[in-house]
Amino acid sequence: MSLKTIDPQSVSYYALNNEINIPVDGQIPLNKDKEALKAFLSENVVPNTKVFPNFQAKISFLVDHQYLEKPFLADYSADFIDQLHNYLEDANFKFKSFMAAYKFYAQYALKTNDGEYYLESFQDRVLFNALYFAAGDEKLAHDIADEMIHQRYQPATPSFLNAGRARRGELVSCFLLQTTDDMNSIGRTINSALQLSRIGGGVGITLTNLRAAGDPIKHVEGAASGVLPVMKLLEDSFSYSNQLGQRQGAGVVYLNAFHPDVIAFLGAKKENADEKYRLKTLSLGLVVPDKFYELARKDADMYLFSPYDVERIYGKPFSYVDITKEYDKMVANPDIRHKKIKARDLENEISKLQQESGYPYIVNVDTANRANPIDGKIIMSNLCSEVLQVQTPSKVNNEQNYDQLGTDISCNLGSTNIPNLMHAKDFGHSVETMVRALTFVTDNSNIDVVPSIQNGNHKAHTIGLGAMGLHSYFAKEHMMYGDQESLDFTNIYFLLLNYWTLKASNEIARERHETFVNFENSKYADGSYFDKYVNQDWQPKTKKVQELFKDIFIPSKADWQALKAAVMKDGLYHQNRMAVAPNGSISYINDTSASLQPIVNRIEDRQEKKIGTIYYPAPYLSNDTMPYYSSAYDMDMRHVIDIYATAQQHVDQGMSMTLFMRSTIPEGLYEWKNGDTNKMTTRDLNILRNYAYNKGIKSIYYIRTYTDDEDEIGSNACESCVI
Repeated sequence: MSLKTIDPQSVSYYALNNEINIPVDGQIPLNKDKEALKAFLSENVVPNTKVFPNFQAKISFLVDHQYLEKPFLADYSADFIDQLHNYLEDANFKFKSFMAAYKFYAQYALKTNDGEYYLESFQDRVLFNALYFAAGDEKLAHDIADEMIHQRYQPATPSFLNAGRARRGELVSCFLLQTTDDMNSIGRTINSALQLSRIGGGVGITLTNLRAAGDPIKHVEGAASGVLPVMKLLEDSFSYSNQLGQRQGAGVVYLNAFHPDVIAFLGAKKENADEKYRLKTLSLGLVVPDKFYELARKDADMYLFSPYDVERIYGKPFSYVDITKEYDKMVANPDIRHKKIKARDLENEISKLQQESGYPYIVNVDTANRANPIDGKIIMSNLCSEVLQVQTPSKVNNEQNYDQLGTDISCNLGSTNIPNLMHAKDFGHSVETMVRALTFVTDNSNIDVVPSIQNGNHKAHTIGLGAMGLHSYFAKEHMMYGDQESLDFTNIYFLLLNYWTLKASNEIARERHETFVNFENSKYADGSYFDKYVNQDWQPKTKKVQELFKDIFIPSKADWQALKAAVMKDGLYHQNRMAVAPNGSISYINDTSASLQPIVNRIEDRQEKKIGTIYYPAPYLSNDTMPYYSSAYDMDMRHVIDIYATAQQHVDQGMSMTLFMRSTIPEGLYEWKNGDTNKMTTRDLNILRNYAYNKGIKSIYYIRTYTDDEDEIGSNACESCVI
């Protein structure tokens, strides 16, 4: 028997797993998942794993047959590799669920070229990650291995999957590009989309700077076609460049809410849109300045401004003009063409589309920039809305070369596993190890096919350490999602991530005598970033959270003051350090809930290609934790917003926050529904978006709607940059 010849009907693990969905005496038979896991390992993994006489023989085979790169292994002695391998085996790692093991072996484990046999275990993949990211540093390799085998740290999917492999994709797979208002830039952007999609990338592109439909070209009035044709070209590019047919290329286009094409932009995603411009696979994101919320609140008129005229008057692309600050001047300027709509009409259009498709993502751009400690301007986000970094525009000449090389963005991501990190021997050392592993990724990413991304990465050294498993931890520790204890915990946990990532970045800057470019003009350099920490005592407020952190160091004002002085003296290596991704299959492997979001079902059913339904019980699910595992669809989304807003005050970038709605709202969930229809309306989404904005949320990812016929609209289909 081999992997290719396994008949689903001849093995027992699928049937055992499916029995979880059949109650026994009114109880969920969770033991069936353990039985399915045991059967999967004995019926699938053990007989189909290639066996070697010893580990060095395995290494030699993998190198000789071009499964693993040789150079990273050559950085270590054979004795050390054996020792680390033995340490990982002695750690006695075990998957806790059938889904975890199934996902690892189906999607991550190295297999023979013919697909017949597995060539590595989870321990092996951890080993190769640790050796690769440590670049010859034996102590760091051991530390990374320790974090990963105990599942306190999980690198992003592209890093975890590709580390050490001889035939691999990139270590990062999420990118941000901006387009400026000329044909050379548009052409270069389309080429970049093709190239990045080819190497596995999810690509965010802002079209805000492009002139609107009807704007002049070379003084010919009405000549410009606007953003819709460019969007269609980009969608076709992603469809064409699809990794040899293995997966659909993925992209998102962002547009400022004050761009004249905004209504057409949103309309392109509607089912009844003109087929010439209707977008089937391209995602949409809206960049929303404060001024929009003000005008909508007042039920006022809203003026949309010609990007061509704005750039001509202000001398910089539309994305870099502060719309909120300059709005009244732009309205009064006769040299800037503008057209009028009602702000609430646009607000309702946004909500209608979110009900229909889950789009657009929302970037509250002024909120993001107010909190931004870096000199420069954030103008967009990525395919999952958590990456928020400053960019500078490029200028491309007629030969498609750069007269001015700007800075675009690649995303180097990883996640802490909250329930496991809370039991670390040394929280701070664990986080430092994670930062150093991520630093290897940013130092060794070489996206030369898009020079602006390569330039941005080399200058900024950005990373994005986030978290998964928040709801799992709440349930495990008997906290209700969104209550005061859960908010208190979230506050302290992310404060600690912030503190220790700053400490690690400062230490690396001191070791290397190097900071990110333009550090001297940041709020870190002048010390003002630290004001809120040195002027306030950040400690747990509730007894439960005090108890949870009783053995974990929490910095005092004096500790923050010392860190401030160290950063002002020696700088930071990383321009950005934290971001919370949505997580995907990788959270199953970690046996924890995804990201910071609440679970959808206590027993989740996943449709797997060629297999059918696989059931996944929520981590730590038991009679004891059941009451703390409410479905996201039955939860007041203000609780979700509150949790994310609490974390956001410590996160320098953003977070992928999804809102979960039912098409029929449960009675009593939202007080404004009292006496009105129980159906979800645009007003519900308008209220929640405004609530999020007022709470300081920087971005909103999908709106997922559970319909009355048990369908999900706006489900997360992004595979490329989900970690």
